[in-house]
Amino acid sequence: MLLLAGWPTWSLAQALTPTQPNRLELPLQAYASDVYVQTLAEDSSVVLLVNDEKNGTMRRQISFQKFDRQLRPVWSLPLEVAPEYDFLQLCAEGSMVYALFQSEYTPDHLWVVSLDAHDGILHSGAFETKISRTIYEAKALGGNLFVTTMVENHLTVMLLNLRAGTHQFLPAVYETLPTQFTFLADSVTKRAKFVMSQSNGQKTRLQVKQLSADGKLLKSEFVQAESERGLITAQISPGDSAANLLTGTYTLRDSRYSQGIFAADLSAGTTPTGVRKSLRFYDFLNLKHFLDFMQPARAARVRERGQRLKESARQMRHHYHLLMHDLEPFEDGYVLVGEVYFPTSQNISNYGSYYARSFSPYYSNGYVPSYYPNLNTQNNSANGYMASQAIVCGFDRNGMLLWDNAFVLKEVRQANLVETVRLRPLADGKRFVMAYLKEEELHYKVIDRSNASPNDLVVPIATSPQPDSKEKLIDTNQEGLLTWYGSRFLAYGYQHVRAPHGPGRDVFFLNTIAFE
Repeated sequence: MLLLAGWPTWSLAQALTPTQPNRLELPLQAYASDVYVQTLAEDSSVVLLVNDEKNGTMRRQISFQKFDRQLRPVWSLPLEVAPEYDFLQLCAEGSMVYALFQSEYTPDHLWVVSLDAHDGILHSGAFETKISRTIYEAKALGGNLFVTTMVENHLTVMLLNLRAGTHQFLPAVYETLPTQFTFLADSVTKRAKFVMSQSNGQKTRLQVKQLSADGKLLKSEFVQAESERGLITAQISPGDSAANLLTGTYTLRDSRYSQGIFAADLSAGTTPTGVRKSLRFYDFLNLKHFLDFMQPARAARVRERGQRLKESARQMRHHYHLLMHDLEPFEDGYVLVGEVYFPTSQNISNYGSYYARSFSPYYSNGYVPSYYPNLNTQNNSANGYMASQAIVCGFDRNGMLLWDNAFVLKEVRQANLVETVRLRPLADGKRFVMAYLKEEELHYKVIDRSNASPNDLVVPIATSPQPDSKEKLIDTNQEGLLTWYGSRFLAYGYQHVRAPHGPGRDVFFLNTIAFE
């Protein structure tokens, strides 16, 4: 009883241990196969694109495989792919899954496979784009694919009409580099929503463009701030196109670094000088949990210094980078997740030549670069990234900050800048779970608005649904974590598992992670 009395009040009230009720294993080895994972919200299933080189042969055996919400097999379909085509990305809309391939020999030739996951019907089509060679992402909307690509040193979007077998480059999106760029394929309004940064060398502003599912420009507007603030990048809310919330990061003069978070209700109008009436700014020091990744004594010194500068009418300049996720609807507002990261190289002077995007995370085993180097920059020395924490902020529909929290991450390093954490609501509709997978362990935190909760909750990835299993996990690689349905995540990767008696096995695994 004395030990319990000394524990923090949250340890008993909020600690939550997930279960792993289902596991799927495919007898695949990492060096001889590739598996691409796509979850489907419509029926809570999962579709895999499996590329397997059987018996060490050089011939690819590619198939689509579908599994239900309990990871039981539904069907498997072979897919014939010409040897010249390399896989680029999976994406989905409703029950439709799309696989995008690119010719190794003629990069402006693309091939798209569409799969109706309900009945397993396949269709495919080839596109000769003539000028598009560098492909960054694809998202499906209204049965079409919006493909972000580079043309003549400009970032643009190509629309692939799969029914007609035609393509077009969209003149409404043609941005000079460097730029920051986010893209939401809004399935509710059937609009493609783009947010792009523009700079005159001293200040940055944002331009928001909304396109129909067939690529027609429906709306274009600018968002800018007064004084020395500049808007770096932002995410736009899904749903009602007449009442969009824009949230993102702002800077003080130096666009390489974020000073804090801004929010704007795009329906609130502008001042005579063109500034949004609803713009609100939240310096990182004004967030309750932003400095949680620091030791308490250091965080206190930082806040004290910030207060002294504020009293002398100055501001502390921050040097943070923020990778933002898509906005998630929550109650009568939205939740924004942003990961604080640092380039691991010493020289980051060229960092401003990176541009950003939002994306569906199901590409190349879930590992998708969300920032791409400017092709003009030859001396970019960033060779990796470390994420220190993920902040989560709750906003009402007008952009008023209601609460914030943070999840301190444990030595998370990536070769490319990717989303590390995932967010799912709990069954009570009031709390969230934030989680990430690192090797064979799931790290997670329960988010209850601004209430404190532990940052060090960890469970191992199980090799069997049976809790008394004696198997030993030897190695895990190419691991990843996806959001799934309800309060569940889907963990995946390659593993070598040793049984207590008999030989070990190499597998590609899927594990259900349930917070229920």
